[in-house]
Amino acid sequence: MYSVTNPATGELVDEIPNAADEEVRAAIERVHRGFAAWRSRPVADRAAVVLRAAELFAERADELAAIMTLEMGKRINEGRGEVAVVADIFRYYGERGPDLLADEPLAIRGGEAVLTKEPIGPLLGVMPWNFPCYQVARFVAPNLVLGNTILLKHASICPRSAVAIESVLRDAGVPSDAYVNVFASSRQVPWMLADPRLAGVSLTGSEQAGISVAAEAGRNLKKCVLELGGSDPLIVLDTDDLDETVKITATARMRNCGQSCNAPKRIIVLGELYEEFADRFAKRVAEYYVPGNPADPSTTLPPLASTAAADEVAAQVEAAVREGATLRAGGHRIPGPGAYLEATVLTDVTPKMAAYHEEIFGPVALLFRAETEAEALSLANDTPFGLGASVFATDRTRAARVARGIEAGMVYVNKSGGSEADLPFGGIKRSGMGRELGPLGIEEFMNKKPIRL
Repeated sequence: MYSVTNPATGELVDEIPNAADEEVRAAIERVHRGFAAWRSRPVADRAAVVLRAAELFAERADELAAIMTLEMGKRINEGRGEVAVVADIFRYYGERGPDLLADEPLAIRGGEAVLTKEPIGPLLGVMPWNFPCYQVARFVAPNLVLGNTILLKHASICPRSAVAIESVLRDAGVPSDAYVNVFASSRQVPWMLADPRLAGVSLTGSEQAGISVAAEAGRNLKKCVLELGGSDPLIVLDTDDLDETVKITATARMRNCGQSCNAPKRIIVLGELYEEFADRFAKRVAEYYVPGNPADPSTTLPPLASTAAADEVAAQVEAAVREGATLRAGGHRIPGPGAYLEATVLTDVTPKMAAYHEEIFGPVALLFRAETEAEALSLANDTPFGLGASVFATDRTRAARVARGIEAGMVYVNKSGGSEADLPFGGIKRSGMGRELGPLGIEEFMNKKPIRL
């Protein structure tokens, strides 16, 4: 069942039954039939449709943001910001797509060759709830320009987002058999991946979901791209503006109520700077992040996406404190309706504690002290995940040197991470495989076919 429960109030707003098996098979057939026609259209035509989608996303930002606020509790201003990023992603691929897909001459010995760039076929997208529009855009925009068709299974708590996104794309000119939303269940995904009419799958979700999808994709020889969990480190080597660094770091951790794979979940501060940083950081988190209605632009701390999510994060915090961690701010479920949890800061977390190793997907920051750069790098890399990371320092050369030592798919210097349409996004280790966005994002489901002349 797809259902909308307002996480700010606990009110059940809407329910939509899962698609029957025959409906799912019919949806697969639609994108299978539509592939030949969509791929045969000139790249410039496909790019023009994607550019039009960028315009429509921007025009409907308020509508889409309000849907996200209702479905998963996103602050309304963050929802508008998310849609702005979505529009930028569609704009980037609409503008750059034709150049990115141009044939490339290959210098070979004893002759000539050209590398052509072609779509591989209908793709399945399995999308999460935490960024209901942005995650879809990362997958869909480049592949529509490339010429692949899309079957989209959204998260079960985001049916209205799914319908609204399909409406935007349809109004932009994407044919009804080139992009199809289907309310499939998780139970149906394995046999969907076994269907020979689908050529690949992209999943953004949990580590366990990634393991399951990767196993099915491998069993059926399907290409897959996975963006999974993260336990991103943020290293503060030094700063000439401590308050600003604290503000940036707290904002990055609490963005989307901490429900972001590439948020800085482990903040590592060097030497004597640590104590003052920790004091100011805890004070900032305790005073600034106040629970409120996510539809109110003045709210700084929205609910988590569900009461189950809030209960799980609260239990993780309680377990860490029982095991010896120090609670510097927050840490408690907020009484009353809604999925609210106080913004939380934990220190003195050790490798013997579960919180050291697991991803805490909520408004919880872990602070660590390191005495040297080497110790900071050791802490940063002591995780099974490897999505993103950040390094802050007054000397950019020093920061870049440390960044090169971090085991992650992407590192930001004097920035808190995030997403940019023209910058590749993705992780290593148990954070997944493949890249989205930028010039690499259009290549994952591409047939790079050399033609020997």
